[in-house]
Amino acid sequence: MNYKIALIRGDGIGPEVVGEAVKVMETVGAKFGHSFEFTDVMMGGCAIDAVGKSYPDGTAEKCRACDAVLLGAVGGPKWGHSSDPDQRPETALLSIRKDLGLYANLRPAALRPAMAGACPLKKETAEKGIDLMIVRELTGGVYFGKRERYETADRGIEAADRMAYSEMEIERIGRRAFELARMRGKKVASVDKANVLESSRLWREVMHRLAKEYSDVAYEDVLVDNAAMQLVRDPGQFDVVVTENMFGDILSDEASMITGSIGLLPSASIGDTAPGLYEPIHGSAPDIAGQDKANPVATILSVAMMFRYSFQLPREAKAIEDAVDAVLNEGWRTADIAAPGQQVIGTQRMGQLIREKI
Repeated sequence: MNYKIALIRGDGIGPEVVGEAVKVMETVGAKFGHSFEFTDVMMGGCAIDAVGKSYPDGTAEKCRACDAVLLGAVGGPKWGHSSDPDQRPETALLSIRKDLGLYANLRPAALRPAMAGACPLKKETAEKGIDLMIVRELTGGVYFGKRERYETADRGIEAADRMAYSEMEIERIGRRAFELARMRGKKVASVDKANVLESSRLWREVMHRLAKEYSDVAYEDVLVDNAAMQLVRDPGQFDVVVTENMFGDILSDEASMITGSIGLLPSASIGDTAPGLYEPIHGSAPDIAGQDKANPVATILSVAMMFRYSFQLPREAKAIEDAVDAVLNEGWRTADIAAPGQQVIGTQRMGQLIREKI
């Protein structure tokens, strides 16, 4: 089977980690009988430098012509200070999510066995294990709502951001969460702020309707402040956590840190028909760009998610995940995950070791 992949290499360490992920993809293809056709797509700070805007015309069309999109990282201190949205890399991220209809962001937070010592939580908490999936609504809520500023008579300038959700938006992300839970531990925790926000009260009403349909999945409501506390106290209690855009943005970053390193965590953004977009959760790290220091594991694991969720190839996905675990179990570390005194290897060597295990 031949798959078309759009590569958004991006900025900073993006080209380096994408390069290693592509080599892993080709290794898997050779083992399992798949081939890949790659299309480079420019987006982010590099696009600002090249064509004057972070989201060049035709970006979405190039991606739609492919079966999946692999994104390295975009942005950096060089860009993002302009008041012109076209000159800001984050504008490109919001635009591609909207244009491709990528309403569901899947962020796994799993404490890999070899990294248990890096978990900042208490030893007994880490030993219980962490394996949760945060399902974040990605194209609605306050990040996409109406923004305004206006002058008041007695309080100076006032700013407002509208946080809105429809039944349709809530239902489709809710179904994603329940279906995913059926493939995992059959538990869904829905996070909201229904004691304060009207949008959260609608969220809860729709989720309760869905919970009746998915009676084989255990369901609970969790207020967002309690969810943040429980992620630190006992993250092992969670399986699938579903929530709206802003809450998901914050909680998924919190969940990433309890696993020890953001350099190990992948993500997927998917819709109903468009190609899925797969990317590591870390940033572009321009301070180490081009120095063979970046950890490629998160991007490589993003490829595993691509095989699982876009191509329905679970064997290939597991082969990548098992190879990563084998390399980490042998004690190989890039600088971001190395303990004091531990031998450090570079981006290319880590990629090579993982390929050798596939």
